[in-house]
Amino acid sequence: MARYVGPVCKLCRREGMKLYLKGERCYSEKCAYTRRPYPPGQHGQGRIKLSEYAVRLREKQKVRRVYGVLERQFQGYYQVATRRKGRTGEEMLALLERRLDNVVHRMGLAGSRAQARQLVLHGHIRVKGQKVNIPSYLVQVGDEVALRDKMHQNAMILEARNLAQSQGVAPWLDIDRENFKARVVALPRREDVQTPPMNEQLIVELYSK
Repeated sequence: MARYVGPVCKLCRREGMKLYLKGERCYSEKCAYTRRPYPPGQHGQGRIKLSEYAVRLREKQKVRRVYGVLERQFQGYYQVATRRKGRTGEEMLALLERRLDNVVHRMGLAGSRAQARQLVLHGHIRVKGQKVNIPSYLVQVGDEVALRDKMHQNAMILEARNLAQSQGVAPWLDIDRENFKARVVALPRREDVQTPPMNEQLIVELYSK
């Protein structure tokens, strides 16, 4: 399966904000965006005026990179969202939030969505008691997502859980950190997605032309 394997810190610099793609490193002084808050490349520090199209494109690229999906898959979420009754942009973000790798990250079991994706792919996540190794699996209301028992003492997971305790939680998840599990109590709403800031309407305008 195709995925981005390049330096992720460059993605934050390119989008002009922290996308929190490397977990704990993003909160430390080692963060590349903190040290060099300008786009990569020899012209990165120049003054660049973006066109209306470029502004919409950058917003789309930012959201894609936050959730770790490629262009074709991202367009698929947009197409599904257009067929729903609510606002297209909000429905698209709700679908992305319901991805299993994002849920694992929101639970605090992984410092980044890339780590969460790895946990899912390696079969360490259970949904309703059954192993699910598909990162794009969409959880439903009532689903219980849990970590495999043998991974409860994993150093990476314990470190991620400690980091998550100092951050906000997703109100649509009932998280039991002590037992490494959570239950989906509602579908995610637009106000539940706060970091990093997103303007989904720009994405809708980009795709609708």
